[in-house]
Amino acid sequence: MKKQYLLLGILLLTVCNTFAQQYFKAQAVTALKDQILTEANWALKQQPITVTASTSPYSSGGKHDFFSEGDYWWPNPQNPNGPYVTRDGETNPSNFVAHRKAMIRFSEIIGALASAYQITGDEKYVKHALAHLKAWFVNQETLMNPNLAYAQAVRNLYTGRSWGIIDSIHLMEVAQGVIVMQKAKSFNKNDLQVIKKWFADYILWLNTSKNGIAEKNAKNNHGTTWGMQVASFAKLVNDQPMLDSLRMRYKTIYLPNQMAADGSFPLELARTKPYGYAIFNLDAMVMLCQLLSTPTDNLWTYQTTDGKSIKKGIDYLYPYIVDKSKWPLKPDVMYWEYWPVAQPFLFFGANYFGQQTWFDTWKSLDLKPTNEEVVRNLPIRHPIIWL
Repeated sequence: MKKQYLLLGILLLTVCNTFAQQYFKAQAVTALKDQILTEANWALKQQPITVTASTSPYSSGGKHDFFSEGDYWWPNPQNPNGPYVTRDGETNPSNFVAHRKAMIRFSEIIGALASAYQITGDEKYVKHALAHLKAWFVNQETLMNPNLAYAQAVRNLYTGRSWGIIDSIHLMEVAQGVIVMQKAKSFNKNDLQVIKKWFADYILWLNTSKNGIAEKNAKNNHGTTWGMQVASFAKLVNDQPMLDSLRMRYKTIYLPNQMAADGSFPLELARTKPYGYAIFNLDAMVMLCQLLSTPTDNLWTYQTTDGKSIKKGIDYLYPYIVDKSKWPLKPDVMYWEYWPVAQPFLFFGANYFGQQTWFDTWKSLDLKPTNEEVVRNLPIRHPIIWL
């Protein structure tokens, strides 16, 4: 009898959550429809640009390898031709970012086209998206190799670092866009198979390479965003064992080890950009809940024995989103004035917990930020494709 009541409770909760998701999705479509169609019309005019379109003399990889340089590394005034030195939180504008910009552009294009397809059903969006997807993952002349071995390199010091894996958070909306569009008549099934193979190969690299393992074990937002990425890609390729392992990782590592009793993230607050990093890590934690929760293993409602939960994390940060002047720490050393924007944690938190005030706050913020640093740290910019 107890088992029957439990199953009934799970069913009722699922029905309620489904209703809430449809309610907030409808509101989001109303708020975003014009923007979605405008972005999609822009995307239809764009031709593919992949990592092969630009190279850096500082890359140790080939033309198909993604390359970027560590953001907070600068020439050493005492040794200008020697290894760069770090200045935490201070972005060096001279670093090579062409591949990162190309990946962000790719994400914007696929996110826009998938969103437009979702609300209109017009396959012209799928056909154009496929041209970009094939350029990145299928065509031998232009594809990107499925690794980030040369990401966030440091001149005269590192050819690539584990921290650079965070750059591929912008492939998440690419993967989700494929999920949204894959059943369309115009989505070639052979191409779909090759695209999924690319993501499966990338998941393998993320779990077996030296840099991938180091990022996986990072104790701060780098570890969280590793999990967020792998969850997104594993969902596309239906890697259930990987998804199961990530649910356990959220419950035993991410939530208990990163969150304090008050819902804050101490390792993020210790940085020189605590406000931006706190927002970024909460967005990642929320996306883990969105990606990994099932009716029988719901991370949204999961709570550690000492009371840590994702809702506590949202409750902690929300007042400082509504009124940034109340932030108890020093302002971030850079980009303080650009945060917050329409943060994913507000949208998806409102969607699950039925919090209209969170949704209204999300809607009142910048839904289309243009500052490069903000966009770099905002992997979810097309929310309706996730519902």
